[in-house]
Amino acid sequence: MGDFTIHTPVLDRVSGPADLKALSDAELAALAGELRRETIEVVSRTGGHLGSSLGVVELTVAIHAVFNTPLDKLIWDVGHQCYPHKILTGRRDRMLTLRQAGGLSGFTKRSESEFDPFGAAHSSTSISASLGFAVGREMGMPVGDTIAVIGDGAITAGMAYEAMNHAGHLKSRMFVILNDNDMSIAPPVGALQRYLNDIAVKGPLATLKAVAEGVEAHLPGAVREGARRARQMVTGMPGGGTLFEEFGFTYIGPVDGHDVPQLLATLRAARARATGPVLIHAVTVKGKGYAPAEGADDKYHGVAKFDVATGAQVKAKSNAPSYTAVFGQRLTEEAARDPRIVGITAAMPGGTGLDVMARRFPARVFDVGIAEQHGVTFAAGLAASGMKPFCAIYSSFLQRGYDQIVHDVCLQNLPVRFAIDRAGLVGQDGATHAGAFDVAFLANLPNMTVMACGDEAELCDMIATAVAHEAGPIAFRYSRGEGLGVEMPERGRVLEIGKGRVLRRGSDVALLSFGAHLGEVLAAAELLEAEGISVTVADARFAKPLDTGMIEQLIEDHAALITVEQGSTGGFGALVLHHLAGAGLLERGRAIRTMVLPDRFIDQAAPGQMYAWAGLQASDIATTARDALRREAVGKGLRLV
Repeated sequence: MGDFTIHTPVLDRVSGPADLKALSDAELAALAGELRRETIEVVSRTGGHLGSSLGVVELTVAIHAVFNTPLDKLIWDVGHQCYPHKILTGRRDRMLTLRQAGGLSGFTKRSESEFDPFGAAHSSTSISASLGFAVGREMGMPVGDTIAVIGDGAITAGMAYEAMNHAGHLKSRMFVILNDNDMSIAPPVGALQRYLNDIAVKGPLATLKAVAEGVEAHLPGAVREGARRARQMVTGMPGGGTLFEEFGFTYIGPVDGHDVPQLLATLRAARARATGPVLIHAVTVKGKGYAPAEGADDKYHGVAKFDVATGAQVKAKSNAPSYTAVFGQRLTEEAARDPRIVGITAAMPGGTGLDVMARRFPARVFDVGIAEQHGVTFAAGLAASGMKPFCAIYSSFLQRGYDQIVHDVCLQNLPVRFAIDRAGLVGQDGATHAGAFDVAFLANLPNMTVMACGDEAELCDMIATAVAHEAGPIAFRYSRGEGLGVEMPERGRVLEIGKGRVLRRGSDVALLSFGAHLGEVLAAAELLEAEGISVTVADARFAKPLDTGMIEQLIEDHAALITVEQGSTGGFGALVLHHLAGAGLLERGRAIRTMVLPDRFIDQAAPGQMYAWAGLQASDIATTARDALRREAVGKGLRLV
């Protein structure tokens, strides 16, 4: 494997899960240690999701040793903990391509391997998918057992409970392993987590390996009764029942998720005896076995390349602040001036920047867990009460709360402020996290105002505009990564709703930018100006309402109009065309082009490479402008053809 210096004699004997069947339990335990060391080495070279992968090393080994994948379907919730799984399932020699262009995905992916039966990168889908496979088996499909591994953070989402309720009703044989590390990306919140913690703390793991009735049946009478009493003590519910048993699951646990012999015994017993749905509660430590990860607040959830000996991450220095940092700082400053401002996030306080506000105003920031639907309607309730809620959710995650945006926010015209991070293409997380669709799905909603900032100074203005906007819901989107390095205002200005700005004036072609691709648009203008083409660059700021006056003036004054955005078809460009068609301005003989993300999902790479694949680099914009103008060089001059 690569040029690693670590010694992996057991792992070297494994080319696929079938090879684990020939290993003794002691060798499987040794394999887990080697697998952990190699996972650390891999991620130190590639960056990625380290803490979550280290937390499931023993689980990964035990599951593949006991079950028969790929006939048995192993589904990892979210999929960000799948690196050890990938090493064991024939992808070891490609691990250094992880999250790189043309390389392995950082998540599970059906097209990548038969050992990835269901792709994921958003949470809480695994139990539903696993039940689907189980019912497919009952209807004659070539499916063995189904195993869903879901974290204690992911299981807080309503979808997981919907799936468990359905599974308990159908009584289909399936296995759900609750990977309880008391740490999703941020500390899990809510009553369920307290319940799980109580179960885990009370569990006599050191002295009692088997606490479930299915295992108790194999024990001598007196010992069996003691085990049953111990289980009752663990659960703290009448008759020894658990919340999960109320859903119709057989509950096994808690078990030590880092004790390979205990895991093997538990999984073997469950596999041998299960007739319906089974939930195995495994207690693990995120970042297990790597001291820098275990000691970090985020347990090295997502890391850049790092030095294995020290854990120090290698991060490129930036000359400009990140949009996320600007949002966190400026919203906190606004909150200091306005006590009605509150923040809502769905398990991503650090990722959205709301952790800054939470440190200063902890009572005014609410982490609802992985529950975007609840978060949106909770924000609607806050707005209805008279508060000023800022619902900070990544673009791709906001997709999960769409009905609530329509029904609970827009229909009632409630002034919820949506701060949409990770707009556009996001790099190594790939297609699953791309913020491609929010403009299209928000701008078609009555009462919604939709903004996008062209630079970090404009983000300050849009935060201030959202604070002041009481007429209805308003959204502003911004990209991952750093801004353009522009001069920052001391305080954001309240923008006039539906008004854009012109940054430079020309006479041949107008480039109309919406959002954070403004830097590429300005670069394209420089390329064109160097060729003698006179360029106007405008920043739309608003997709809804459009600055129709500015757009009509651009059409009037230029031979061609090019719109540019970091979003899908049906977004800003479509809105511009719709307006021009309705106003009768498409018959004016002007060339009009809309530049958007292509109608396909774009795999992971560096953001610049992804935008090159999308045809949205400065050179692409310039080429589109030239083609629209239908110009050709004649000597030193230019003429229309």
